[in-house]
Amino acid sequence: MQAAMQALCKIAPTQGGIGLRQLDVPQPGPGQVRIRVAAAGICGTDMQIWNWAPRMARRMHLPRVLGHEISGVIDALGPGPDQHPGDKGASGGSPLQCGDHVSLESHVYCGHCRQCHTGRAHLCASTAYPGIDFDGGFAEYVVVPASIVWVNPPDLPHDIAAMLEPCGIAVHASLAGSGVAGQSVLINGCGPIGLMNVAAARALGARRIIASDPNPLRRQCALQLGADRAVNPVEENLAAVVRDLTGSQESGGGVDVGIEYSGTEAGFQAVFDSLCKGGDFRLVGAPPSAIPVDFSYWLSKCPTLHTIHGRRIWDSWVQTTDLL
Repeated sequence: MQAAMQALCKIAPTQGGIGLRQLDVPQPGPGQVRIRVAAAGICGTDMQIWNWAPRMARRMHLPRVLGHEISGVIDALGPGPDQHPGDKGASGGSPLQCGDHVSLESHVYCGHCRQCHTGRAHLCASTAYPGIDFDGGFAEYVVVPASIVWVNPPDLPHDIAAMLEPCGIAVHASLAGSGVAGQSVLINGCGPIGLMNVAAARALGARRIIASDPNPLRRQCALQLGADRAVNPVEENLAAVVRDLTGSQESGGGVDVGIEYSGTEAGFQAVFDSLCKGGDFRLVGAPPSAIPVDFSYWLSKCPTLHTIHGRRIWDSWVQTTDLL
């Protein structure tokens, strides 16, 4: 008799539409491994699936096991020789094996396109995602390609290991462009990844960190993680606070780096208004709809725009692990 497991699935194409199901334990095929899940994080993407956002409705085929921020232990390998390279993380170059403690890169990349061949696998033209395009890790077991497995030290707690994937986004945002070392940094939107970005920016040598979020608990957390100032953008004008701290635009004031997580038009504009001339604008939060941009204003400030999509594979994983 096939062994069974519990899994949290998107079942119906409506808001909500999520429930527990009993499914067969999946078996790994060639080039795959099976992981006994120990911890899983809930991402903003999972909330979009809960709300059945249009982009999820267009892409997903139901039912689907959710979840992509995963850690656990390999308990089965698919058949075939040389299917399980172990050149990532704490494996020391050894092939993957049962008992390895692992996390997952959530971008399944093809390895053959121009982006993959030029060190930009996170922008692969054929990216697939666990929990969206194939069954994910909100289950007792998950089967994934061996190519997206990152090996952790066995003493790394599973709850922390599950957060390497989102934390890698914060590290990617911190190191994009001119980095953050010695610079003034504004982080707008202090959800989990924004808060990770506060900690990463502090660890990577930011000179001053300003955090912005309307939620008082998140502002308190930002200060605890290393922000020098936490702003409530509902009660204070964020750009005015930045000018008070850094000087006027005419005197060269403004932050060197603005990192936008809120995904709102108001947040986008506030970060841009807070930048110094020639500053770095790093966009992480995805707006739900189009945002109008005054390019004559952009031209007058000459910012450099960096869009942050996932992690640089595997650079961000190495950098994130080093920071731990």
